[in-house]
Amino acid sequence: MRRFVTGHDSEGRSVFVVKDEPEPVVLEKAGGLKLTELWASKPGHLDFTNVAARPRRIEPDPNGTVFRVIEYPPDSVRLKTLQPEEHFASMQAKAAEAATRRHPGMHRTRTLDYAIILSGEIYAVLDKDEVLLKAGDVLVQRGTSHAWSNRSDRPCLIAFVLIDAAG
Repeated sequence: MRRFVTGHDSEGRSVFVVKDEPEPVVLEKAGGLKLTELWASKPGHLDFTNVAARPRRIEPDPNGTVFRVIEYPPDSVRLKTLQPEEHFASMQAKAAEAATRRHPGMHRTRTLDYAIILSGEIYAVLDKDEVLLKAGDVLVQRGTSHAWSNRSDRPCLIAFVLIDAAG
């Protein structure tokens, strides 16, 4: 994946300020998810400063945003090493209660999320429902308890934009 970010030079002309190939971080406690943080914004007025190098966590800063891509391995691989409580704690979040969750990846965030399925397929699992999403589908996730379940034999790549809804 290549990333291009625009900005302005010292004379106010538009230029590319970032041209790179960001490396994903493999989250072992999340069953081997590959997370690529592409951009994050600071709280308050957006000043176009990239804060994607912030400590790794699910939710954006208060009043901030996060743009990321996650590659979900098949559940047949991921669930062998997924450690829900440890993973979510390491990302400053909390796993859903083990006794009531429908999938080990169930969690809840105080965010408005836009999810775009780039390739593959994956189930969006809620407390009482689920839907199979395929490449090109989008999901607007509004602070609900949810999980991502890849029941296929191929990875699923999803782009996410998370917007803090707690502030």
